[in-house]
Amino acid sequence: MSAGADGGVAAARSREGSPAEDGFAPSALGTREHWDAIYERELQTFQEYGDAGEIWFGEESMSRLIRWLDKQKIPLDASILDIGTGNGVFLVELAKFGFSNITGIDYSPSAIQLSGSIIEKEGLSNIHLKVEDFLDLSTKLSGFHICFDKGTFDAISLSPDSAAEKRKQYVKSLSRVLEVKGFFLITSCNWTKEELLNEFKEGFELYEELPTPKFSFGGRSGNSVAALVFQKTLLCPERSQPVGCKRDICCVFSTCQRNQGLYSGLRLTTHTLWCTMQSQLACLVPQWC
Repeated sequence: MSAGADGGVAAARSREGSPAEDGFAPSALGTREHWDAIYERELQTFQEYGDAGEIWFGEESMSRLIRWLDKQKIPLDASILDIGTGNGVFLVELAKFGFSNITGIDYSPSAIQLSGSIIEKEGLSNIHLKVEDFLDLSTKLSGFHICFDKGTFDAISLSPDSAAEKRKQYVKSLSRVLEVKGFFLITSCNWTKEELLNEFKEGFELYEELPTPKFSFGGRSGNSVAALVFQKTLLCPERSQPVGCKRDICCVFSTCQRNQGLYSGLRLTTHTLWCTMQSQLACLVPQWC
């Protein structure tokens, strides 16, 4: 979902027309049909001419993210998820750098087919691809140390159908797939730093702001793109406060995951205790997560 031409980026930044409650006008860029059509054309172009297509936010955006991983000394076997991988070019760059546990998802089957063709041409075998709607995840997608988004949240924000609710579901899905203390790196051309902080305020905290190109106009300067690193906290996004339990111990969900009917990620503030047995979680209400 996240790959597209520079013209698409400009269109995604438009707030003209009849704005929704968050100030964004609904756009075809927020529909599955649009991206299916885009990747069907790009797949055909790749098959005929070997052209992988456009890179969302340009090559520098990929270099910026990989430099951060290198600076943080992220292990090369860390599990990485690219949300809305599009043509998969970023996955290729991660693999060439040395990362060996990489997954790319996209809700467009044509995008995944295109990614697979490009990866095969590059001779890479350590990249996993899956057709997956991030707003309606399968139960098996979880446990990632790093998650990337380059334009997918932007596209979701432009959905003509319940964009605000879809953004909330995005945050819930992110909390589900990302490990506690894991990192989420988002690059956006629609949202400012302050707006992104508000969107991801529950369950995540700002770790770092990455430098992006600046522009000047009318004596004022700013950034055309926001690039932020968030870290997942121990709190479940649906709970902003600890929960009191029958034993008068503060309990906090940390992963909000169900695994074969068992809940995981309970943290007791009096001492560290990670539980996987449902019987130990009687003090928590299941529908919270």
